[in-house]
Amino acid sequence: MHKYDNPVISGFHPDPSVCRVGDDYYLVCSSFEYFPGLPLFHSKDLVHWEQIGNVLDRPGQLPLPLPGAKASGGLYAPTIRHHDGRYWVINTNVDGGGNFVVSAERPEGPWSDPVWIDLTGIDPDLAWEEDGTCWCAFSGPEGGINMARIDPVKGEVLEGPFATWSGSGLKYPEAPHLYRIGDWWYLLIAEGGTERGHSVSIARSRSPRGPWEGAPANPLLSHSGTARSIQNTGHADLVQAPDGGWWMVLLGVRPRGFTPDVHVLGRETFLTPVEWDEDGWPVVTPVPESHAAPGGAWQPVPAPPARDDFDGAALAPHWISPFVRPEGSWSLTERPGRLVLSATGPTLDRPGYTFVGRRQQHHDCRVAAVIDPGTGRGGLCVRLDEAHHYELEAGDGEVGVVARIGPLRQTVARRPVPAGPLPLTVTIRTSGLVPASPELTDGGTTGPDTIAFWLDDPDAPDARPLAELDGRYLSTEVAGGFTGRVIGMYAIKGAVAFDWFEYAPAPSA
Repeated sequence: MHKYDNPVISGFHPDPSVCRVGDDYYLVCSSFEYFPGLPLFHSKDLVHWEQIGNVLDRPGQLPLPLPGAKASGGLYAPTIRHHDGRYWVINTNVDGGGNFVVSAERPEGPWSDPVWIDLTGIDPDLAWEEDGTCWCAFSGPEGGINMARIDPVKGEVLEGPFATWSGSGLKYPEAPHLYRIGDWWYLLIAEGGTERGHSVSIARSRSPRGPWEGAPANPLLSHSGTARSIQNTGHADLVQAPDGGWWMVLLGVRPRGFTPDVHVLGRETFLTPVEWDEDGWPVVTPVPESHAAPGGAWQPVPAPPARDDFDGAALAPHWISPFVRPEGSWSLTERPGRLVLSATGPTLDRPGYTFVGRRQQHHDCRVAAVIDPGTGRGGLCVRLDEAHHYELEAGDGEVGVVARIGPLRQTVARRPVPAGPLPLTVTIRTSGLVPASPELTDGGTTGPDTIAFWLDDPDAPDARPLAELDGRYLSTEVAGGFTGRVIGMYAIKGAVAFDWFEYAPAPSA
């Protein structure tokens, strides 16, 4: 029997929604202020997921991608469904436009331009009756779950919206998903907030219009107040496997460090089994670190290459940028075999800069790149938002380490370097590093990890980092918001070329 480890999609991949078509599963996640938007994954077994694209990958799909977006704004909580031979995704852009639907004949796309729907709220869902009637459940502006009958092709609201169910009494009832299972309609929601009190609850009715009966065991799932290593469990979706078994995908976090422990990778996608009791209510297993895998196909997928040499015609789908990726800000053809970034803003402290990165997916990892700053300035950045980021920056004959923590910005180390290409390395370790500077320690209190910045080979004898910084300041609990760390390349002056970029997990110390 195969076993799987949680999370099944690591790193900043929150609010998962899943559908099955034959033997294939498709899953989308929230992307907030990042473009391309709504990462799309495929799996044969619910365990091994391969990113096959992004639902919103063209600037024309949104008028200037994520107009007016702010950190942790943008695209919230998509739902993916398959109906009448098409794939459908419904989503909210909280920074402009509201709720919209896109569709495609194939999950790989191309996906349509958005069809906007005049509904005020977030976390929309799609469900169809046998006669084709389409219902949209969503979290309403006054709290609680609302329902509307819509035409997803035209974007018309045909009935409602009207209030349905407000959950079991916990705060922030949201993330609804509506299902027809047997003779019942089930309404699955999240409540308790997306922090440590996050939970999953369910109600049922004979009609999508209600009235709704809450499950006697609500909440069905919550890790609140437990010692489990996985916390903040909620925002779930249900799917039935070909063998008849039921499974739940949901978000959770893996906090680390001294109290209050913090999470840095963002909210990740987890998988847990579901049974049904004799009264027709689902029974959800607490999210395991490891568990027997779903029956049927077991199909591992190849991991993305650790190193990107930028030899392709386009960037791989896991590369993302905050807010927008303007034409002319990046090129794979200006210097073939290199990614050239051209500065569109002078600082990472305000939106409008040039940045191409990928999600940090492992607590222990190493990132390396070779940069040719020329007459420009840029480097590697570990980013949470505009007020919380660390950089290893090259330009003007030096390399420096810059820390932005809330209102404070400081260059903590500098070293002169010769002109020409330079290797830059960032290592992130949960333990095992001795701080290069004793003054950077704080009497025994430990963060979730140590972020170290290197010009030298970290594996060389007697190698010492240029600087080491406490990772807690790049955590959600410090910075706030809904995202996780993204690590990548940037330019804030002129044109900067990157020969290659490598991201690899490292063994936990």
